[in-house]
Amino acid sequence: MLAITGATGHLGRATINALLPKTAADQIVALVRDPQKAADLSQQGVQVRQGDYSDLASLEAAFQGVDTVLLISGDDLANRAQQHKNVIDAAKQAGVKHVIYTSVVKPSRESHFPASPSHVDTEEYLVASGLTYTLFRNALYLDFVPMIIGQEAVPSGKIYSAAGDGKTSYALRNDIAEALANVLTSSGHENQTYDISLGTAYSIQDIATALSEVTGKTIEYVPISGDDMAASMRQHHVPEPIVSMMVGMTEAMKQNEFNEPSPTLEKLLGHKPTDLKPFLTSAYGK
Repeated sequence: MLAITGATGHLGRATINALLPKTAADQIVALVRDPQKAADLSQQGVQVRQGDYSDLASLEAAFQGVDTVLLISGDDLANRAQQHKNVIDAAKQAGVKHVIYTSVVKPSRESHFPASPSHVDTEEYLVASGLTYTLFRNALYLDFVPMIIGQEAVPSGKIYSAAGDGKTSYALRNDIAEALANVLTSSGHENQTYDISLGTAYSIQDIATALSEVTGKTIEYVPISGDDMAASMRQHHVPEPIVSMMVGMTEAMKQNEFNEPSPTLEKLLGHKPTDLKPFLTSAYGK
């Protein structure tokens, strides 16, 4: 049996959707904090079990009879390293054999990206646990590009960013989900670390150029400072934790911390993943 944590989140749902054609629904466990939010999964025959990353007993109960757990990283940055350790401990106690973890490309405790240090902690704890592991070091989601460049990019013809000339690796969330489903239903991935990204990394200028071609409108990249970025977000009453996350992520982009192109995603998919320009065409094309 396969257990998917965070099953009502975007990546969790996408992974279950990719699994359903490959494996019997009753062999999929959807781990959720609120089972009511997963009623549609129950209706498809998926086993919905309640479990909270902060509640070790609930996790151990939810993992009974499970062979492989997909641990999708949580969004509580202050507590998630311990939460992830709870999932790994519960999996081990329940007799789970294999844990797949969604990390980030080039994880580092020194990263400007606030989420990166807890990925390092989780990776190290999982590898030391004695469980079979697979690490999915995911690039930034292509799905985030509209947020990164701002909703006024096309109307104004300008992209304001503090990412400098840094290049960033991306991958479409649904492609990552499909690759996860393939790994969950095949062998040969034991104790492997995979960089999950497109074969090319892109700068903000590259995005501006591609967006110009897609929309037929000249889009100019206007570099700004991180301080200017933070000030603008605060003017728009963006909550401070989000300001900190976005400014840190953008500085990481500037420092090439997400620059890790790889052929692995294509290999795991068995076909070419969605690249930048087709994504922009679907999002912005006429």
